[in-house]
Amino acid sequence: MPHRTINLHLVSDSTGETLNSMARATLSRFDEPHVIHHRWSLIRSRLQLDRVLDGIEAEPGPVLFTVADRSLRHALEEHCTRLGVACLSVLDPIMELLQTELGERAREKRAAQHVMDADYFRRIDAMHYVLAHDDGQGVAGIHEADVCLVGVSRSSKTPTCFYLANRGIKAANVPIVPGATMPPELNEAPCPVVGLHIEAGALIEIRRHRLRLIGAGGVRSDANDYVDHEAVKAEIQAARRLCTQHGWPVIDVTRRSIEETAATVLQLMEAWHERRRQPAVPHAPEDPAAGVLGG
Repeated sequence: MPHRTINLHLVSDSTGETLNSMARATLSRFDEPHVIHHRWSLIRSRLQLDRVLDGIEAEPGPVLFTVADRSLRHALEEHCTRLGVACLSVLDPIMELLQTELGERAREKRAAQHVMDADYFRRIDAMHYVLAHDDGQGVAGIHEADVCLVGVSRSSKTPTCFYLANRGIKAANVPIVPGATMPPELNEAPCPVVGLHIEAGALIEIRRHRLRLIGAGGVRSDANDYVDHEAVKAEIQAARRLCTQHGWPVIDVTRRSIEETAATVLQLMEAWHERRRQPAVPHAPEDPAAGVLGG
């Protein structure tokens, strides 16, 4: 059966991040969907909406929207009905469910998730922290971290930390370098330490790409321990042993997206804090790094 191409209009009175995420997550369930995205963000006036309505009429297709203003919503829905185009306010079912459970009506507040409140400044603070504590910098400040990621070079520590920072998490990261000792601050870290593991083949490809980007073509890749298969394999094994010795849980990031890795880090953080809240019970400690998560 041939694939059908559709126009998908995403209309938001804010940045459109929510709609983009929901559309991406939903479309990933289809085999090679043929979708032309039309993103309409910061739609907050009738003049701006008229431009959207013209776009929908010119290239008809389903409309997903997050618009709080009642008059704009009504105009959009009425226009779609006249065109015979499917139109859905994606947050309405969730809002209705929560209103029923909480027993109160939600405020009609536009772009409430982007106001400059305490949570906003917490995320900004976390971003600054990640910049100052990336790749082993500022190890003395690890006592301020919510979590510390360790792993060999190019194991996605930095992008994972930035993703966590967008959730308001102060994440430090420290590279595991062959022959180098780890900072003593990690021995008694007041936060969970999580190791990131990656398979040798995938790591070598990432590192070779990195060398090409930085113009290291003159380096003989086959003679460089950075991308030599046996050297890389030994480096990964040594990193794994180090995590086991310290009792640090390990996540296999080989086939995980940054979002999936960050979600697992958050789960491990929650488990770490839960153990700290429970009274100590004398027993043989279970090694949390005995198995690589996702391996």
